[in-house]
Amino acid sequence: MKSFVPAQSPADVHRQGETKAILEIHDLCKTYGDAGHELTVLKAINFTLQTGDTCAIIGPSGSGKTTLLGLCAGLDDATSGSVRLDGTALETLDQDARAALRNRLVGFVFQSFQLIPTLTAIENVLVPLELRGESGRRKDAVDILKRVGLGDRLEHYPLQLSGGEQQRVALARAFVHPPKILFADEPTGNLDAETSAPIVEMLFELNRESGTALVLVTHDLGLAVRARRVVKMRAGMIVSEESHDAH
Repeated sequence: MKSFVPAQSPADVHRQGETKAILEIHDLCKTYGDAGHELTVLKAINFTLQTGDTCAIIGPSGSGKTTLLGLCAGLDDATSGSVRLDGTALETLDQDARAALRNRLVGFVFQSFQLIPTLTAIENVLVPLELRGESGRRKDAVDILKRVGLGDRLEHYPLQLSGGEQQRVALARAFVHPPKILFADEPTGNLDAETSAPIVEMLFELNRESGTALVLVTHDLGLAVRARRVVKMRAGMIVSEESHDAH
């Protein structure tokens, strides 16, 4: 079956004249298993995201959304095809080089928060800075935690925080050194509607302020339409795309 290649709108063409692509995916495929029991979860994906743009990926469970996100971030290897992150082909890098690239360019927000339980809120936020060799930036960590409403929770451990507070720590960690691209996998999936609403506002506000490109995987259509582009997947393929003014 021929792969779906998203059409470019006039806004896309204009944007490309001013900015470069932060993410480029060409004929990406992913197959698991051996020759006798193969499962193809992604089929010939083609996709480009410009610097600062926002995109939501939707589709039923098992459509390949999270697998695609992992390949885009270099957390897994594609079976074939190419992923270029800020102009660098991930398939040409070893694991250490990929990790260094991620640390320089990428932020993550996960459904399960992924905080280190033995570290306090501020220590969790400091982790990406320390991995970059940037010690002495505690003030930046304090400032971003205040920004997400946790100025009085700096020394609390994850288990002492509510789910919404843990996700705020995760947002602070992602933006303490603003990434060029943020991958968010079901960021409100473990939160109720009342708790989710301010988290969503913070996510998009921090994203706008930082000029960060956003790739968001979600089942929540109300969240998806906050992005400028909405890509729908089914059975490992992109089957449609809509573009509109972001909310």
